[in-house]
Amino acid sequence: MHGDPITSSSNPRIAAAARLRDSGPRRDSGLTLVDGRREIARAVAAGIEVVELFLFVDAETHAAADWLASTGLRATLAARGTRVTPVHGPAFTRVAFGDRNEGVVAVVRFAARRIDEVTWPPDRPLLVVEGIEKPGNLGAILRTVDAAGLGGMIACGTGTDPANPAAIRASLGTVFGVALGCGSTAEAIAWCAAARKRVVAAMPDGARLWHEADLTGGPAILLGSEAHGIDPAWQTAAAKGRFPLDTIRLPMRGLADSLNVAATAAVLAYECRRQEDTRPPRPAP
Repeated sequence: MHGDPITSSSNPRIAAAARLRDSGPRRDSGLTLVDGRREIARAVAAGIEVVELFLFVDAETHAAADWLASTGLRATLAARGTRVTPVHGPAFTRVAFGDRNEGVVAVVRFAARRIDEVTWPPDRPLLVVEGIEKPGNLGAILRTVDAAGLGGMIACGTGTDPANPAAIRASLGTVFGVALGCGSTAEAIAWCAAARKRVVAAMPDGARLWHEADLTGGPAILLGSEAHGIDPAWQTAAAKGRFPLDTIRLPMRGLADSLNVAATAAVLAYECRRQEDTRPPRPAP
């Protein structure tokens, strides 16, 4: 560990780390916070630069320090030059994630890449999410992409920030392991057109039921915000022949007129898997 434990919540390094919960300091610095042992381990495994690790210790418990040593992460971080800083009491509370405190918080250098900077797996279905502002939803969708084995996720539109510490936490660190690109709606449309992607958009008035659509062959499955749906620019681009666009719907039997977007993503991601897994094998050439 580096130096004596930090005990003051006004310590400059603690204050700078706490500010990373706001979007402006994250954008300006290229840094963010990662809370939790599993999330930090996945960031390290993905090669994410860990600038500093705050480790909660006091006179009675060294559980976080013991975990760091037992997993081999202490040696890995030391080899990479990461500062590991012991922190006591209120100082750690200032940077920790509410009542889900696991005794470790990392400052990492992480921002999602641009859409055209990502190497997307060929012929694999992608989720395209637009205007998903709630970090909990975004993180849950990333977990679904990982769990269902999709080719990755494009996040477009305003307010979508996969580097939000709450999104990272909600993703359980899977944000570091899936193909992920961010950009504007116009950039996402341009990429789908250039990649010759077939776009399948979930809409309340979609032309067919979700399980009747062909989700094989690596389509881009488009989900909009619960408040506004998808941008009309997608349908305009399809009408101009830039890509084929199919629309699907999930029937609503109760009072609500739509599902939570993360729940919709899970239904469609696993329908992709079901169709892929039950598709007859292609004949030999």
